[in-house]
Amino acid sequence: MKAVLQRVSRASVTVEGEVVGRIGAGLLALVGVHKDDTDADLEWMVQKLPALRIFEDAAGKMNLALAEVGGALLLVSQFTLCGGTRKGRRPNFLDAMAPEPAERMIARLVERLRATGLPVETGRFRATMEVELVNAGPVTILLDSRANRGEDGA
Repeated sequence: MKAVLQRVSRASVTVEGEVVGRIGAGLLALVGVHKDDTDADLEWMVQKLPALRIFEDAAGKMNLALAEVGGALLLVSQFTLCGGTRKGRRPNFLDAMAPEPAERMIARLVERLRATGLPVETGRFRATMEVELVNAGPVTILLDSRANRGEDGA
């Protein structure tokens, strides 16, 4: 499971002119599900996302997690994060999980994150979405459950 996290002062997702998810200060997480992801990848992400200390404390040091600053999470499924670009100029998406199981995995991720007490908003799975954000910092972090488990050679 891969995620691009952006610390935001606000973010929203619009589908066909309707805002389907909106947060103030917090994190925007663009999440891609790899075809071989398991419950272990999901749990790794559930543990990592809320605990990342990427918000500034009173001394200006990135030392606080999302809940400590009263922030929210906007989670948007993005299969293109699993795109392969080693050959040619057009990405392939052979490593992305098929839509139906990926949708279930994303739904479970959202459910587990909400169970931590975080306010979680979402986009709409398989929809064409317009994502707007104001990146605060800017701060952008890449997470990859497979790399952190040593499965991609990294």
